[in-house]
Amino acid sequence: SEEEQSSQASVYRQQQEQYVSPYVLITPNETRRNQLQQIANKELDDLKRWKEEHRPGPIKLVPQRLGGKESEAQARQNQQMMLIQSKYQQKYKREEYVKAKKAAEEAEILKKKAIQREKAERLEVKKRQQEMQRREMFLEDQY
Repeated sequence: SEEEQSSQASVYRQQQEQYVSPYVLITPNETRRNQLQQIANKELDDLKRWKEEHRPGPIKLVPQRLGGKESEAQARQNQQMMLIQSKYQQKYKREEYVKAKKAAEEAEILKKKAIQREKAERLEVKKRQQEMQRREMFLEDQY
C-alpha cells in the first residue's frame, strides 16, 4: 500500500494544477501518454504488416474485344429508341394502373349497390308481410 500511495503522489506531482483566469489547467500525465503512444504505434505497425501480408496479387486477364458486333452509331440509335420506348411504356403503365384502379372502384360501387338493393328488397318484403297481417287483422275485426 505504501508503494501505491507513493505512485499516486508522484502521479499527482506530475499532474500539477495551474490556475489560468477562471479555468483550472491540469497538465497531462506524461508516462501514461507515452504508454498510450507506444501502444498506438505498435498497433499501426501491426496493421501495416497485416496489409502487406494480405495484399492481393496481380490480376492477369486475357485481352478481349468489348462492345459487341454493332457500331457506335448503331448502339447510340438503339439507346435512343429504347429511351423513346421507355417513355411510352411508362405512359402505358400509368394508364393501365388508372384503368385497374377505376375498375376496382367500380366493382366496389357495384358491390355496395347490390348490398343496398338486397336490403331494400328485404325491407319491401317485410312491409308487404306487415301490410298482409294488418289486412288480415282488419278483416278479422270486421267479422
